[in-house]
Amino acid sequence: MRTLFLQAPSFDGYDGGAGARYQMKREVKSFWYPTWLAQPAALVENSKLIDAPPHKLKFSDIAPQVKDYDMVVMHTSTPSFDSDIRTAQMLRDLKPDLKIGLVGAKVAVEPMQSLEACSALDFVAREEFDFTIKEVADGRDWSKIDGITYRNREGVIVGNADRRILENMDELPFVTPVYKRDLQIENYFGGYLKHPYMSFYTGRGCKSRCTFCLWPQTVGGHNYRTRSIGHVMDELRYARAAFPEVKEFFFDDDTLTDNLPRIEALAKEIGKLGITWSCNAKANVPRDTLKVLKDNGLRLLLVGYESGNQQILHNIKKGLRTDVARRFTKDCHELGIVIHGTFILGLPGETKETIEETINFAKEINPHTIQISLAAPYPGTFLYKQAMENGWLYDEGQDLLTAGGTQIAPLSYPHLNHTEIFTSVEDFYRRFYFRAPKIASIVGEMVRSPEMMKRRLREGVEFFRFLRDRKEAA
Repeated sequence: MRTLFLQAPSFDGYDGGAGARYQMKREVKSFWYPTWLAQPAALVENSKLIDAPPHKLKFSDIAPQVKDYDMVVMHTSTPSFDSDIRTAQMLRDLKPDLKIGLVGAKVAVEPMQSLEACSALDFVAREEFDFTIKEVADGRDWSKIDGITYRNREGVIVGNADRRILENMDELPFVTPVYKRDLQIENYFGGYLKHPYMSFYTGRGCKSRCTFCLWPQTVGGHNYRTRSIGHVMDELRYARAAFPEVKEFFFDDDTLTDNLPRIEALAKEIGKLGITWSCNAKANVPRDTLKVLKDNGLRLLLVGYESGNQQILHNIKKGLRTDVARRFTKDCHELGIVIHGTFILGLPGETKETIEETINFAKEINPHTIQISLAAPYPGTFLYKQAMENGWLYDEGQDLLTAGGTQIAPLSYPHLNHTEIFTSVEDFYRRFYFRAPKIASIVGEMVRSPEMMKRRLREGVEFFRFLRDRKEAA
């Protein structure tokens, strides 16, 4: 079937964060590559990928193209689901014989409920869906395709057996040729990455057991499965030649640094290309490994610290000690590795005192930039199970976002209510960034680079607008 892969239009300022896995409006506008749609698009011949939000496309812009396709596959999530099924219904009204399917963690966890919520949907693909979608597009009998839940000819919803997880990651084709064919890469940017940047995966899964983390618990699993180094390098060589304007490559694996021998070997190969790169990391990488990475082109690490309180880290099964995180961060500073640190407020065990402890911890270790999120119990995670069992959701019917895409604080505790958690985010940002040394660091960046000056001024406007919108949401 002629297949259109669609990241549907959403709210203004949508951020398909972390490879389109968490949709919300960030403090500084950013757009991530739709890698999880690009991967099956690379498997299906004569397909097309449309990523509407970063290309500022409305449904009216997409509609004329739909007539050329037999099937549309959309990526969805818990926050974007209501908007996505409205798009599905508009697609159905536009072309009644169109096959419409959804992929993503939301439908992997709630396949039956998702189909029941929208009569316009024909199927959802669960788990790792790349080859599932290929088999659907190839016209295989749906009753024989593992990993789908679908509406049969009688209108009955049927769930097939689970698809076995992919072990040989080299079976997946490159995603970057799909980027080249269908995307304008200048539309993708992040506050802490050089522009233009490019991201893709060298592996899937994460051995960590963080209770809040969505994809390892729903799609990717806890076994970190990796592409061979040669396979990754072949794609990097292609991408460097196809996109000479790219200034930084970001590897979006949940934690690329989980496998120390592999990341050192990969870094040494990347170093031969002379490119700048960055990746996600856990705050426990040894200094010797960090030096190998830095010596071979690593510029930045995106590090999930989550909290500065050790008990909270235990509560969420982070598998990290704060003293190790301090030493890791000190090593990065000394080696010249930039850190974008992420923190989460409102996790189980949070109190006013632990919020204060985390703010002070962040100021002490001093990442270059930070991102503060609110604990979000996505269906399918252990955190969601905890929240339901303990009555922590202050409103079970409330979405994780406002209608405008701003994240809410859905968890509320007897000793710390959701409003207190929500307002603490602004306090965290102000106390971290509005310090003389941090202001001087940012101004120094701007003085050294006219391009950075223009960028930081734009981001500053977005940041203060974000704080204003949060006040309105509160």
